[in-house]
Amino acid sequence: MSAASPHTYEHIRIEHRGPISWLVLNRPESANALSNELLDEFSDALQCLIHEGGSVIGIRGEGRGFSAGYDIGQVGKAGTYGSLAADPIADHARLRRNVDRYLAMWDHPKPIIAAVHGYCLAGATQMCVHADITVVTDDARIGEPTIPMGGGYIAPLWVPLVGPKRAKEMAFVAGNSIDGKTAVEWGWANHSVTPNQLIDCVEGLAERIALTPPDVLRIKKLSINRAAEAMGFRSAGAAVAEMDALLHLAPSVLDMKQKLADLGLKETIKLYRSAPTTPLTPMTKTPE
Repeated sequence: MSAASPHTYEHIRIEHRGPISWLVLNRPESANALSNELLDEFSDALQCLIHEGGSVIGIRGEGRGFSAGYDIGQVGKAGTYGSLAADPIADHARLRRNVDRYLAMWDHPKPIIAAVHGYCLAGATQMCVHADITVVTDDARIGEPTIPMGGGYIAPLWVPLVGPKRAKEMAFVAGNSIDGKTAVEWGWANHSVTPNQLIDCVEGLAERIALTPPDVLRIKKLSINRAAEAMGFRSAGAAVAEMDALLHLAPSVLDMKQKLADLGLKETIKLYRSAPTTPLTPMTKTPE
């Protein structure tokens, strides 16, 4: 049985269902875009769930997909985050703060499972990388931003999971994506299931996890995290904010943001759209 949380948020929802407490991204009218307000609520909820709710935390998106990534209305405007008038130090601090929000998942005492359906794009993939377990639907679309305004903010965090060559393939093609089955094959996700199985599978896994006492789970997570950090997981994310803030000052990025302002999101996306990376498809040549 589901129980609502006493905490009231505008952009997320918490549901307690026995051993699992769901943290639901709840901006379906905006493709669950990660606005600053949603992320603030997300961080607050994570902190509250340290001492409240079930033994396991689940994260899912309301509506047609998990999340389309950072809110382009906030980070993609000309004159903000990358204009020559903007403060690159403040931009770096903003980007670093986002990574720190996800490190709070990594350092959280409870196991966290991301349940991904529909689309999981750009900054939303950062969230899933920092989850302890990720379960996706077979038809999920997981990928990079369609408009290449970032300087390696997303893909470097994929490297410990999928390796540098696959991370580069994702990063070098704007809007590149993989499906759920490929995400499992690559090591980005644990399991791929049909859409109607997703919630039941995650809740069943949470029930099995919850049989282990919370203090034992906490130490198991900490010890595995330390092994991953010895392999470079935490350091992989240490420089991404710096690289991204640096590129936000590049003339080409300023030009893209001006295109967004002049053409709108849909028309700008068309300039960079291409076929998904898997299966690899040849580019169609225009007849001479």
